[in-house]
Amino acid sequence: MLFILGLFLLTSVGIRLLWNQQYAPTQHVEAVRGVLDLRDSHLPPDYTIALNGEWEFFPHLFLQQDNGNSPAALPDSARRYVQVPGAWKSAFPEGEDRSFRFGTYRLCILLSDDNRQTLGIRTTTIKFASDIYVNGRHLSGSGVTAEELRLFEARNVPYTVSFEPDSSVIELWIRVSDHSVLEKGGITGSVLLGTYDDLTRTTLLSIGMQLLLAVVLLMHGLFAVIIYFVGPRPRKALSSFFMLVGCTIVGVLIDDDRVLLVWMPSIPGEWAVKLLILSYAGTAVFLIRLFHHLFPENGMPRAYRACMIVSFLFVWIVLLSPVQYSALFSKLLLFFMLLPSAVVPILLLRLAMQGKDDVIFLLISATSVAANVVWAAVKINYWNPLTFYPFDLIVAFLSFAAFWFKRFFRANVQAEKLAAELLKADKVKDDFLANTSHELRNPLHGIINIAQSVLDDERNTQNPQKLQLLVNVGRRMSLMLGDLLDVTRLKEKTVRLQPGRVNLQSVASGVVDMLRYMSEAKPIRFSITIPDSFPDVRADENRLIQILFNLLHNAVKFTNEGTIEIRARSRDNCAFIEVEDSGIGMDDSLQRRVFRPYEQGDAGVTAVGGGLGLGLSICKQLVELHGGVLEVGSVPGRGSVFGFTLPFAEESDLRDQPAYLRNETVVESETAAAVSLLSDKPIGTETERAFAGSKPHLLIVDDDPVNLNILESILTQEQYEITKALNGMEAISKLETKHYDLIISDVMMPHMSGYELTRGIRARFSVSELPILLLTARSRTEDIDAGFLAGANDYVTKPVDALELRARVRALTELKQSVHERLRMEAAWLQAQFQPHFLFNTLNSISALGDIDTDRMQLLLEKFGHYLRTSFEFHHTEHIIPLERELELVRSYLYIEKERFEERLQVSLELDESLRLQLPPLTIQPIVENAVRHGILQRPGGGTIRIRTTDCGSFGEIAIIDDGVGMDENRVQSLLDSTADGRRGIGLRNTDRRLRQHYGLGLSIQSIPGKGTTVSYQIPK
Repeated sequence: MLFILGLFLLTSVGIRLLWNQQYAPTQHVEAVRGVLDLRDSHLPPDYTIALNGEWEFFPHLFLQQDNGNSPAALPDSARRYVQVPGAWKSAFPEGEDRSFRFGTYRLCILLSDDNRQTLGIRTTTIKFASDIYVNGRHLSGSGVTAEELRLFEARNVPYTVSFEPDSSVIELWIRVSDHSVLEKGGITGSVLLGTYDDLTRTTLLSIGMQLLLAVVLLMHGLFAVIIYFVGPRPRKALSSFFMLVGCTIVGVLIDDDRVLLVWMPSIPGEWAVKLLILSYAGTAVFLIRLFHHLFPENGMPRAYRACMIVSFLFVWIVLLSPVQYSALFSKLLLFFMLLPSAVVPILLLRLAMQGKDDVIFLLISATSVAANVVWAAVKINYWNPLTFYPFDLIVAFLSFAAFWFKRFFRANVQAEKLAAELLKADKVKDDFLANTSHELRNPLHGIINIAQSVLDDERNTQNPQKLQLLVNVGRRMSLMLGDLLDVTRLKEKTVRLQPGRVNLQSVASGVVDMLRYMSEAKPIRFSITIPDSFPDVRADENRLIQILFNLLHNAVKFTNEGTIEIRARSRDNCAFIEVEDSGIGMDDSLQRRVFRPYEQGDAGVTAVGGGLGLGLSICKQLVELHGGVLEVGSVPGRGSVFGFTLPFAEESDLRDQPAYLRNETVVESETAAAVSLLSDKPIGTETERAFAGSKPHLLIVDDDPVNLNILESILTQEQYEITKALNGMEAISKLETKHYDLIISDVMMPHMSGYELTRGIRARFSVSELPILLLTARSRTEDIDAGFLAGANDYVTKPVDALELRARVRALTELKQSVHERLRMEAAWLQAQFQPHFLFNTLNSISALGDIDTDRMQLLLEKFGHYLRTSFEFHHTEHIIPLERELELVRSYLYIEKERFEERLQVSLELDESLRLQLPPLTIQPIVENAVRHGILQRPGGGTIRIRTTDCGSFGEIAIIDDGVGMDENRVQSLLDSTADGRRGIGLRNTDRRLRQHYGLGLSIQSIPGKGTTVSYQIPK
């Protein structure tokens, strides 16, 4: 911070010095005893010099050329020598009335003989009325000079006169009248002499800089007014800033070149002085006031109030007192200017060092103001440049603007952040409602469909079990509603505990027994390491069961395998119970918000285990109602530990509880209902039934074991083979080992949602090759749209009607089987259809060989018959055939084409004899035929086709290589594009689709125009 401030000060001082040096008067000798000798001075063509030094002064006399008041006629006792610029009070006799004075300044300027250009003289500060005479001729003046007070009129406005010297001697008279008390009267600013053009140019530049500063300040003031009326407004700070801008503008325009007085000549000279004093005093006061309102906590209220009181009194004194006392006002004004210049930057520097936001901008602004005050004092007493320097004040107010803009942008960012948090909260609300719908519809779905299955098959011996499952699912739904009620009751502080002596070991064992059903599908082991001698705790048993169940249920949801341990120990004279799991863990951010209502690790569709996100929040509040504290510690990937404290039971606590507490409690019964699953077999075990080979095979995917059992009970009444998977990754792995006719998947699943699973399947199977039915309670329009965009064939919402589900499953499985049959029959049809020219050309070749070489004719006829017989065989409708059988068809085809085209077709077989592969039929012959017809035979000289099989370890690679005409990249891409128009490439596309169905990978085509094409694919061993 100090470095930035120091760098700014150095830069500011450097620019100011360069400016002053650029626009300083030309160096020259000073006047001595009323004579300024410039004859030996080498003045530039355009020059301006300050007429400083000893001037002759005639107190109480106005010199005249044509009477006895001419300088030559006056005795030496009538003249004095005074320093210009400076006060004239030393030239007047002591003790006389000093309220009104007048006199004449005289300077003789000696020029070289060649200096005959138009010259000009400009005044800066002459108090308070003046007239200029050159060689006895009156040129101009300001105010009305007079020898009597009643005729005197004050007006201190700089002015410029021009003249053409008619000799090398210029006699300059300046008449001055002044009416002041304790004031430095006379010529208190430099009188400038120079070429008229240079003086005019310098004056216009100075006035232009003042106007530029005024415009900049006016824009800032207008911005403050606009923000005051249309924006969120800190009224006091904005009003102070506006008044500060106004005072500064008045001070700039009424000082230096007095532009305001030129524009408004009706302003009396006395009021011009008062306006100048009040503007500078107001600038100081409103700067302090602005700082106080921006940082009220650091603005020293007592000092601020004292400053405001003194400033108020000073303003009234200036307004009511005569202008003659302006000197006294000026001394007080110096105090008002120096106070904020010294105090405000120090206070701002302290705030900046404390790290206050954006104070650096105000510090730069206050420092610029302080620098301007210091330079103003230097200008008055030591160094008076020719032009006004505006940049300190411009930088000051631009820094103010930067401060406001920075605050605005920060407020805007905070508003956007708050808006984002509100949107996030709104999304959390929407997700909570969606999840609530999902969690409530799941058991409702089970209730409806189990009841429907009982009605459909009244004689089934499993009906009692299904009815029990119906009851359990209903109780689970009741538990969820209880959580919602508990949230409201805890928020309204209407929950009342029934504390008593509770044995921790028995409660923990009971809760673990409830949860064992829920973890049957997971390799999870429960461990209770609470010593038998552990003392009883003082708690509400129902609520303690609820706390432990929620913590353990949370551990089960987020643990795929490993151990969940419950332990207890004494800490700070309290029981400290811990539930530790080896699950996925949590990062620091999630640990900080895990106890908030509706908060889950992932509020999206991949939320592990679903739920309402209320369990941990309820646990925390229930533990606090017991006087304990709930804590969490976790490491991502290594598990979590939840611990809470309970007070130990005291001897005064009754060991026997009331009868209504010994009965089965609502919480315990509903908890048991929520986790008791009817099925005696573990989740994921295949139902042992005898299925015919033609039955459709279904893969159902859901992270909830209850839902899997319900779906199985609905669909087993139809003739389906059913395989179950608990998550998307397990479903993907099952797709690698078996063919399925339909995938039924829940959308909300851990790690991989139903949408993600659908997209993964669509990368391998089209919508017609493997249908997907999504099943979920999230039935909003955007959810349905997302399902179809992911590639789903159908979308059913929960609770689904069993008849509707069976109808949709039946329609989709029949679609899959019909598409599969179409692909197989398409391959056979493609092979069975012969182009007439191929048949006629082959028969012509046989006929021609009958006249030339009967042996070749018989061999060709044998190969042609083998080709026809193989093409019409029904094994092409089978799933897979041996590689050698496919190669027999290829050899027959190539022999026929070789006999027809002789040297134009060369064949090379590079076969690994040890390679034994099973592959879909007609996956080599269509590629070979395509290479011969559209590759090799398109070249006049023909070419060579190579068929290569390679053992690559876990798979074999088959490649068909030709050196034909080749193809460009666009043509290669269109060959396998199912949406491409035209009939060419149908055989390749069919082959590619069948390979993808079987193995997940299709054809790989590489081609170079003019050099040939390579088509290859891989077959697992």
